Amino acid sequence: MTAVGSRNIPLVDLLAQIRSCNHCQDSLPLGPRPVLRAGSRARLMIIGQAPGTRVHASGVPWDDPSGDRLRQWLQLDPDRFYDEDEVAIVPMGFCYPGRGKSGDLPPAPDCAPLWHARLLELLPRIELVLLVGMYAQRYYLGQTPAAAQASPGETLTSRVQRWRDFGPRYFPLPHPSPRNTLWLRRNPWFEAQVIPALRSRLQQVLA
Repeated sequence: MTAVGSRNIPLVDLLAQIRSCNHCQDSLPLGPRPVLRAGSRARLMIIGQAPGTRVHASGVPWDDPSGDRLRQWLQLDPDRFYDEDEVAIVPMGFCYPGRGKSGDLPPAPDCAPLWHARLLELLPRIELVLLVGMYAQRYYLGQTPAAAQASPGETLTSRVQRWRDFGPRYFPLPHPSPRNTLWLRRNPWFEAQVIPALRSRLQQVLA
């Protein structure tokens, strides 16, 4: 499927185009099932990686233990988290990419370039973008002024430690997957310092 420009079309029509996209169908082990949510009034955008098998089955983003932890970080109950008038959920890859040797494969590389800019044109009220995981951070932070302060090959840990450098629009986060529990234990500063700042910023945006 070839994407068309989003100008002069309603958001609902663009979402329908995305949900019928089969651009990567030949490389998707479970077939295409794009999972995303967005409303034109949303002020918060969450950009993660790609759906896992559970989300692929349900069609509900962050419908898994990772989502439980993310909602706890944000102090948002499910009703508010899934309120499209407040929160847009737009992963780097809309479909389950398959499994590799050490977990799920990376998001399909064509997905974000094909659709994200078109979506953002129709989400004019977004004030805060949570970049969850390294794929979202590399895509969105690579051309920011703060990126010039980084050394080549900057780690996710370093990027999250520099969260202030990317505000007020962007906020980098580690992935809340249970696989990252060890990372959280090794980096207690994240929950002690970053999470309170994130919640404060979120209160400002969603007030």
